[in-house]
Amino acid sequence: MTPRDKLPKKLQDGSPPRDGDRLRLEDRILWETVARTARPMKPQRRNRPEMPDDFDLWEAEIGARPPVPPSKAPKNTPADPSVRPKPPAKPREPYPLHPLDRTTHRKIAKGRLDIEARIDLHGLTQHEAHNLLYGFLLDARSRGLRHVLVITGKGSSSGGEGILRQAVPHWFSTPAFRILVSAYEDAARKHGGHGALYVRVRRMGDLGE
Repeated sequence: MTPRDKLPKKLQDGSPPRDGDRLRLEDRILWETVARTARPMKPQRRNRPEMPDDFDLWEAEIGARPPVPPSKAPKNTPADPSVRPKPPAKPREPYPLHPLDRTTHRKIAKGRLDIEARIDLHGLTQHEAHNLLYGFLLDARSRGLRHVLVITGKGSSSGGEGILRQAVPHWFSTPAFRILVSAYEDAARKHGGHGALYVRVRRMGDLGE
């Protein structure tokens, strides 16, 4: 039992005795002792969450921010998984090589479009023909010529085409000649037929033709 429990009921609430109350001497001494040792109770504080300075951060923490609608989803994430992204476009091939168009072929064959230069590769080895033809086309381009005639010969080896007839179109497809040649086609009969080629010389600085 504590000293406080020993007090009369009128003194247990902490109030001093009134003049009309009759106390024994020992009760008065006990009450004064309790009164000196008593300490007032401090009011309890309730912990309240502090709102951070960044309201958006606080809003995200409590889950108040609405979900992002599908229209605002990142562009690199397709909304429909069945939709496949388009493959990147192929880079344009420099110095493309084309067949000579029919209109130009017909004009050259009928003499309405001049053959500005010609070269005959008959009787040459592949090495000789390659070097001579390259020099010829390089000169034609530097002079600004547009249409020339290359005579390869048909050949008559076991009924097959001649070596140069097969080699020249292959040379035209290589990077060194594609800079000089934009198109070619078999010549008309009066200009050598399958043993000759109409060649369109590429203009200087022309990449897309």
